[in-house]
Parts: sequence; structure tokens; C-alpha cells
Amino acid sequence: MRDFHRPGRSAVFAQSGMCATSHPLAAQVSLDILKRGGNAMDAAIAGALVLGICEPQMTGIGGDCFVLLSPAGSNDILAMNGSGHAPAGVNAQALRGAGQSVIAPYSSDAVTIPTAIDGFCQMSERWGRLGIETLLAPAIHYAEEGVPVAPRVAADWISGANNLQAHGKAHYLSQGHPLKSGDVFRSPGQAEVLRRIAKNGRDAFYQGEVADDMIAALEAFGGTHTANDFAEAKAFETKPIQGDYNGRTLFEHPPNGQGATANLLLNILSHFDLSTMDPFGAKRTHIEAEATKLAYDTRNRFMADPNYMARLDHMLSPETAAKLAQLIDPNRATPNATSISEEVHKDTVYITVVDKDRMSVSLIYSIFHSFGSGIASEKFGVLLHNRGAGFSLKEGHPNELGPGKRPMHTIIPGMLAKDGQPIMPFGVMGGQYQSTGHARLLTNLIDFNMDIQTAIDAPRAFATEGELQLENTFAPEVMQELADMGHKVTAPPTAIGGAQAIIMHENGVLEGGSDPRKDGCALGY
Repeated sequence: MRDFHRPGRSAVFAQSGMCATSHPLAAQVSLDILKRGGNAMDAAIAGALVLGICEPQMTGIGGDCFVLLSPAGSNDILAMNGSGHAPAGVNAQALRGAGQSVIAPYSSDAVTIPTAIDGFCQMSERWGRLGIETLLAPAIHYAEEGVPVAPRVAADWISGANNLQAHGKAHYLSQGHPLKSGDVFRSPGQAEVLRRIAKNGRDAFYQGEVADDMIAALEAFGGTHTANDFAEAKAFETKPIQGDYNGRTLFEHPPNGQGATANLLLNILSHFDLSTMDPFGAKRTHIEAEATKLAYDTRNRFMADPNYMARLDHMLSPETAAKLAQLIDPNRATPNATSISEEVHKDTVYITVVDKDRMSVSLIYSIFHSFGSGIASEKFGVLLHNRGAGFSLKEGHPNELGPGKRPMHTIIPGMLAKDGQPIMPFGVMGGQYQSTGHARLLTNLIDFNMDIQTAIDAPRAFATEGELQLENTFAPEVMQELADMGHKVTAPPTAIGGAQAIIMHENGVLEGGSDPRKDGCALGY
């Protein structure tokens, strides 16, 4: 139970429907859609589109999405891949020949074809009730009338403003400066794009004037993107992957998302009795950090477009996790996970909705880095993501940049089940952190019996790029103990990630949690 003497927020309880997301206006739109007779898919799409106006540094129609859903009256969990492919004209060898070892994140090379819009249109038609025209209306309204910039969004605007280039500056800065908290952001160009989609469907985005506007912006930066590349954009249904942890089953989106990394990480952690440790202490944090290093090293070796990834079974194998767990020294940090695991292997917004019929949707939608590639189209201001930065330029790597390939993505929606029944759609934003975030949230819930809001609020750590980033909510003595174990302890540039979740209790009550690291909330009715 919460200590009500301390600042914080309680979980939200309701029975008829609920949304949890990172901006209150989007949560309210989702709830309005449910009250109008829409289902969870309708509400999630409508809310997600509004998030693109409320948090343009995080997401928008120039991005990608991944979705897990469980239809009403069913325990089935389905997946939709709304990520885009590289243009036909890309050439990894040419980039290597020019001296590049990685894809430049703020270049046209990093822009794959944005596919979220095709995904939204397909999902609306297949699983929704109200039709895409109705679902676009709230986003059109807010794009035209404007949205007051929320505090966390304002902070992100400042830190990401330098990523904006050319027309991106014109559409997303005010007289050359980032918008501040309370300023009103409007995007009339995007409102027009959304009106055209409402009238003519996905083709209004991928063909004709809107597509030409995006292509022209990319060509100005040397892009090889063509009208045919855009016309061929297509989201597709796929099958979730799963793994068990202490009596629960975690369903994740399959590659090219990094969901298998979360499954592997939990499989490694299952070899340690976390429940005997202090949830905020050094020992639990150290074990999680070491497991993260090993799981992410595995990801970096194998994760790729599903048509090119041959080692998914290896990542999900209990034997792989057992071998990796044996490499962890419980008292000492490992400086180089790649070298010790060799033998074993021979940026986002999130929204979740549950409706009265218990259809549940877990949807994540992103342009990757803050303001994506920084490249926006001139007329309509469509800001293009930079998911292609997730490709490798290592020759022969399964994730090597190639024509028509989809890059490894960091964004992953999650769905937790018990005894074959979905019980919690959830997601954790935060770029590379997301797999670790899934594992930490679930171990908070399962091993330490935290309620959902406490599990979300709890301090976070992330082992990345040779550092162990610790939020400032860790006790100083814990930070020192971790440093003494050999970790290079640093402070993250901002709070780590942001989580949203809805628990579906057996008595019919919905319990929602929303991360205070963002501006959003859980709302129910």
C-alpha cells in the first residue's frame, strides 16, 4: 500500500474500460471513443494519433508501430508489425566505401518507409468498429487547434531541438526556438494529411502529393527513396513469441522488434532468486545489469528482419539462458559481455486500452530518436523517423542494411498472461532500455509483489555502453556499493523510460498504472 505521507499517485481502478498512456489528452480521447461504442482497437488508434500531436518529438505519422492485441471473448494474442522497409536503392557497400561504420542517424540513409499509417488503417478495418475517419477526427482537431506543450514534452523539445534540420526547424520550432511548457503547438499541415487519409484511406499518405512531399525532402538529403518504395509500404500480421517466468507467460512481438531480448533476459534472471534480495539494493541491481549485458550482446549478434533472422530459437532457448546465467559473477561486474559470451553463441510513445468486452490492445508507436531523423517534409511537415539507424553495416550480419529489409527495432509492446489468459497489456518506453524495462517491471510485480503503480514508480537502472546508469532515486550507499563491485556508475541524462499498464483482475476490475516520468495518466470509466 502507498505511503500517503509521501508524494505520488495511486493506481486507477474502473470496470467498463481503461486507457493508460503518456499524455492526458490522448487518454481522454481514448476514453471518449470507448464511450461512443468503439472498442479497444478504435480507442488505441485514436489515442495514438493524438499522441503524435501532443508529443511530436516522440512519435508521429512519419513513424512505425508494433501492436499486440487480444480480441474480445478470446484468449488468443495476435501481433501486427507496422514497421517499414528500406528503400530499394540502398547500398551498404557504398556506405562502407565512403568510410561509414554505422548508419548516420540524422541522414536520409536512416529513414525507412514509415508504415504506422498503413498499420492503423489495416487494424481499424480488421478489428475496429468505428472506421478510420472517426478515429482520425480527434487528431485532426488537435493538429488544427493546437495542444499546450506539457512539462516533460517541453524538456524533451529542448534536448532534441538540435536534431531538427531544414524544414524540420520551420515546422517544429517557434522563431527558431524550442516550444516551452504551456506554449501551443499546431500542425495544420499534418491536419490536412489526416483529412486526406480519412477521405481516401492509406493511399492518400503513400501515393500522390503527400508521398511526393516526403520523397522531395529525402532527396534533398541524398535519399534514394522512390514513389514505388512508398506505395509498397505494408504492415503485416505475425505471431507473438512467448516465455514463462515464475508462473506467468510473457508475450512479446517477434523480430524485427527486440522482444526476444526481454524473454531471454527473464530466462537468465530465473536462475537467481530475486525475491530474497532488496528490490532497491545493489545485489538485485547488479544481477539485472549483468543479465542485461549478456542478453543485449545476444540481441546485437542475431536480431534482424524476420526474413533474415535464423537464431530466434537460440535466443528463446532455456539452455542458452542457463549458459549465460553461469557467466554472471554475483559479486563483480563484467567489463565486456561480448568477450565472455562468445562461446555461448558460436527514442517512443505507448498506449494500452482495455474495453468493456475485455478486448485488450498494447500499441507502441515511434519515430526513434528525439524528432526522429530531424527531416520533415516541406508542405505538410511530416517528420520522418530514423529507424534505419538500427541497421548494421557489418558485412554478412543478419541485420545488415539491404534493399527492402526491415531494421532491428527497439520498440516492443508486451502482454502478460496467466494460465493461458491475458491479464496485463503493458509497455515501457525508453529506446534501448525497453527490454530491460519489461524485465524490471515484471520482476517488480512477480518477485516483489508490488502493485502496478509502485512497480512503475520504482527506481530504474540500465547497463549500457559500458556504464551503469542509475536514477537519482537510488540510495547513495547503493550507488557506492555498485561502484565497488566494478560498475561505472553514471547518472542518465533524464529519467529512464516510461511505463503504462492495465491489469485485468478476475473480479472484473481494471487497475491502471501510468509513469510519473511522463506527463500522462491512466483513465477509466
